[in-house]
Amino acid sequence: MKTITSSQNTYIKELVQLKDKSRERRKTGLFLIEGQREISLALKGGYQLETILFYSELFPIEQLNNLATQPTNTIEISKEVYQKLAYRATTEGVLAVAKSKPNSLTDLKLDTDHPLILVAEAPEKPGNIGAILRTADAANVDAVIIANPKTDLYNPNIIRSSVGCVFTNSIATGTTEEIISFLKAQSITIYCAALQASVDYHTQDYTKPTAIVVGTEATGLSDLWLESSTQNIIIPMQGEIDSMNVSVAAGILIFEAKRQRDFK
Repeated sequence: MKTITSSQNTYIKELVQLKDKSRERRKTGLFLIEGQREISLALKGGYQLETILFYSELFPIEQLNNLATQPTNTIEISKEVYQKLAYRATTEGVLAVAKSKPNSLTDLKLDTDHPLILVAEAPEKPGNIGAILRTADAANVDAVIIANPKTDLYNPNIIRSSVGCVFTNSIATGTTEEIISFLKAQSITIYCAALQASVDYHTQDYTKPTAIVVGTEATGLSDLWLESSTQNIIIPMQGEIDSMNVSVAAGILIFEAKRQRDFK
């Protein structure tokens, strides 16, 4: 088994670039996963691992059998190297280099004739994307689509904040125009969370093929979404503000749709 003890090692420097640079992740088609649970979820989601790196004082070599379900290079690393690669302050001492999957709309497969899809337009904060993906996993939606993404899905903060749910959801990305065309071609009803011309969210029927679309807190949804909406919906506010965190709003709307479907 190979061992790397220096953070100045050429391969380790390449991995640091994968961690820090979206451009490198796109160019190589590789990304870093940190943590045993996250690696396990990636394997369950069909991701191919290229290399597993572990710091034996935190992750004993005997535990590798829990992860090495496919032929994978294994490298033992020192504390110095581990600290250079780890994104989180506290974690389990194991990382993996994985191959990314295509996330275009043409790769998205819907396995039901009445899908429930969550669409988020231009979410800026990786933490919000991660929270949205956790909500989508909890509700077992059929797909999550990110319109006009500001970062790639394999940003380490998205992996961290989604607790690995970036690997458990069926996810696609595209432009707003492409996504609207996709939804209309599939005869999917579009419900946009917006203040304009909206009705209370709980008055609508989400048991049919449905896409719930949310925008950012700062700017909301673009005009193209509002023009293409079947019906705008709103979550009634009883306080002083007129918006809430996008992941919270998405959770409220998605679980209303699930409630209706469970009792249909």
